[in-house]
Amino acid sequence: MLYLLLSVVFSVLLLVNFRAHARFQVDTRIAILLNYPVCFLTAFLHQPSAIPFHWPSASDTGLLMAMGIGFVITFLLSGFSTQRNGMAPTSLANNISLVIPVLINLFILKTGGDISISILAGLLFSFAAIYFCSPQVSSTAGVKPVVSLLLAVFVAYGLTNTLFSFLNSTLTAQVGGTLPFIMMLLIGSMASSAIVLIWKSVNGTLNWNTNSVLAAIPLGLPNFFSFYFLLKALDAYQNNVAVVLTTYNLSVILLSALAAYAFFKEKLSGRQWLGLGLGCVGIALLNGL
Repeated sequence: MLYLLLSVVFSVLLLVNFRAHARFQVDTRIAILLNYPVCFLTAFLHQPSAIPFHWPSASDTGLLMAMGIGFVITFLLSGFSTQRNGMAPTSLANNISLVIPVLINLFILKTGGDISISILAGLLFSFAAIYFCSPQVSSTAGVKPVVSLLLAVFVAYGLTNTLFSFLNSTLTAQVGGTLPFIMMLLIGSMASSAIVLIWKSVNGTLNWNTNSVLAAIPLGLPNFFSFYFLLKALDAYQNNVAVVLTTYNLSVILLSALAAYAFFKEKLSGRQWLGLGLGCVGIALLNGL
């Protein structure tokens, strides 16, 4: 439970970090794309012996690289969707994508043991909480939602999370542990990020400045630790994705809402307070409390 709690705390710190970008004129795209080398360096400093890597088979190595590239693709899709559809629909598509890894792991991969009434009830409360806590989607005059883009965000996040948990359960021990596993994923992320940075720089669509570059450091540190402790939590729960990812995602949403209320004076609607209450019940049921 401690690993899961630490992962949630660092994920919320990551979101709070994003809130400061506008104040310091940070181009969030640059900070995110540059945060992957920071994550890699942090992992290396924790375990220098991870290099040289013990690479798995060619097919598994390809999946690791695809996973790392998937992190960047989901970020870009989310950014495009936010520009075209707005933050609320994109956030909702991202949040409810949790249903994909949960259902795949429960009914196809069948990880995490037997499906109990408590788990099923916890999932129902949790998905209801995610819906009510997400920003309310409202129609904007003259703006047609790009449904295909929202669907792409939903599928990309869902498949990325599914592959993430699957590779952790099958390859982490084989490649030498959690830190080497993370570093291998980050190689794919760094390579694809470099391509995107070069492409967007040539197109002149990035606002390069010192603050945007330096922002990658406070972004990369909590990003690394959120991944690291989430993987440790999956290991501690025998890769029970239904419990771990649902509790993690829901806890991040709840704690972020409370942090926004406490530190940024953002008022919560009655709908969101209902979501918070449902979320607490869902977390309790999922963890057998």
